[in-house]
Amino acid sequence: MRSPAAQVVAALRERGESVGTAESLTGGLVCAALTDVPGASAAVRGAVVAYAAAVKEAVLGVPAQVVREHGTVSQECAEAMALGGARALGVDWCVATTGVAGPDPSEGHPVGTVHLALAHGEQVVGHQVLTLRGHRDDIRAGTVTAALELLRGRLTEGLSAARGTVETRPAATASAAPGRHGDGMTTDTDTRREDEEG
Repeated sequence: MRSPAAQVVAALRERGESVGTAESLTGGLVCAALTDVPGASAAVRGAVVAYAAAVKEAVLGVPAQVVREHGTVSQECAEAMALGGARALGVDWCVATTGVAGPDPSEGHPVGTVHLALAHGEQVVGHQVLTLRGHRDDIRAGTVTAALELLRGRLTEGLSAARGTVETRPAATASAAPGRHGDGMTTDTDTRREDEEG
């Protein structure tokens, strides 16, 4: 069975569409997973690794007000990153990752809090918030898997599962199976940090 990354690349090639990533805590790992697939150059354009808040603003165009009012670990920041990445890279699809990989909490959020967002053109078409458990590498790996699954789902199953999805993974490691899905989330911080790694 093909990996999620291979399925994403195959679906994009079939559709004649392109993809890029806007990554913070994953540091380019989502794009690396995609470019590991033979033939990825037909669909994958690149990645923007925006680790610091200042880079999110300057390169991805995340509004300073979003960072100030919601923080970098937020739905609002992830969605702005996805839209900005799509514009910066000139791609049809862009998936964004931002969150707390550890070892310490950040912006009032515990380690393992991750936001994903997916943009298609000028529209945000997906958002997930994950609660992951495990070591730093586990959280980053779990984020990559979830980001690829979010993108694969939209490409192969359509856009019916829209924004606001909440995915919680309360297992011992980040690679555990997803738990329940629900809608909405709240952000309780306006503290600005240069990155969200703790």
